[in-house]
Amino acid sequence: MRDVVFTRSSGWIPNVISEDGELKLMLGAGADANHEPRTFTFPIEEAHLAVIREDLPRHLLLWSAVLPLCDAAGTAGRLDENAAVALLDPVLLSSPSDVDALFRRIRWDRSRLVAHGADIGLLERGRVCEAMRSATETPNEKRAQEHHADRRRAERGAVLGPLDAAILRYTGQYAHGATVPGRIPDAVDTALLPQVMRVIATAEQACAGMRIGIDPRRGKRATDKQGWNRVAAAVESAVRRAHPGLADDAVRTVSFLMCSETAARSRNTPEEDGAEAADDRAGLGGSARKTALSFTDDKGAEKKWLRGGPRSASAEFWTFVGDRSASDNEVFTIEDEKKGEGIQLHFYADSIARITTVREGKGGSEPEYRVEYSLVDGLGEYRTLVNAFVHGGCSALESHGPWTSDVAEFERARRRRREAR
Repeated sequence: MRDVVFTRSSGWIPNVISEDGELKLMLGAGADANHEPRTFTFPIEEAHLAVIREDLPRHLLLWSAVLPLCDAAGTAGRLDENAAVALLDPVLLSSPSDVDALFRRIRWDRSRLVAHGADIGLLERGRVCEAMRSATETPNEKRAQEHHADRRRAERGAVLGPLDAAILRYTGQYAHGATVPGRIPDAVDTALLPQVMRVIATAEQACAGMRIGIDPRRGKRATDKQGWNRVAAAVESAVRRAHPGLADDAVRTVSFLMCSETAARSRNTPEEDGAEAADDRAGLGGSARKTALSFTDDKGAEKKWLRGGPRSASAEFWTFVGDRSASDNEVFTIEDEKKGEGIQLHFYADSIARITTVREGKGGSEPEYRVEYSLVDGLGEYRTLVNAFVHGGCSALESHGPWTSDVAEFERARRRRREAR
């Protein structure tokens, strides 16, 4: 039989219960293997209940001291009840100086005290009882999260000025640097907001017109890493030049914001369709432009494309790659069967081959092909080569070399590049 003897309005502060006539402190902490909250109990005396009932700071200090024992129990272990009981008198019944001395010797959960209003400066100086004079029953979890983030920065020697902190708050990354950044002007002190907006304006100008597309070689949703790095480098260089006093954390969060927004915009403007349309407007289509192509992969899948359809050849090809590309499927071919030429993209090797039919097979003889290889520098160059082939065939690739038919020499060049990276 379990009855609640004492509880506070804030749900996670430990309760006092009576279980089969015995007083116990009950608290929730951690999670089990199924990610369900774990509940722990250990016995207390009437004298402890009296302090818990009347003294919120001591109640919170006890919670802070017991939480590391709960963490040590893990997902399935038992709470060390003896260690928990041993904390009762020192935390609840001792003098403030003895409590302060105890907290210098034991592990304790700082974030719980900060969330419930503890004076951070006094906590840092080891005066925990005095720090808890400002304690509140209702927690402020954001305060605890930001304090934890500040401690992590301090550990790596990062120091934030007022403008740095305001920029991190504007992007929503002050407490959680791994979250997707946004624009939250209401989170910034109004006196600092104009300065924040000047930094943002610098970043926007630096990456205007740039794009970060999808990298179909890594699936339908993977971001082009090279594109991301180009935008990040442009933004960081411009911001550091215009605002040299900013901390690295502030510069990185602005860069992250610009990259995220650029990638989102780029997803709404397919690169291949746009590039092909621009070439058409410039009159670069030419008589060599392909009218029918076949796309294949290393697993034997095939897709046909005909001119006049709703999407360009390049767009259809990269969609085919995004649908089919995998760690064991990194070779894709575009072939113009009518003209006897094609290109083969080797994503695993950052290379490409252009293949031209020299002599058709007749009378049972095998056809003869000329195969030439070239190294490729990232997705952007792959896109350029695909567009060039679609518009002008193998001859249009001549200026994108150098090309070689010597396989051994090509492999040496590929090794030299790999070793240089």
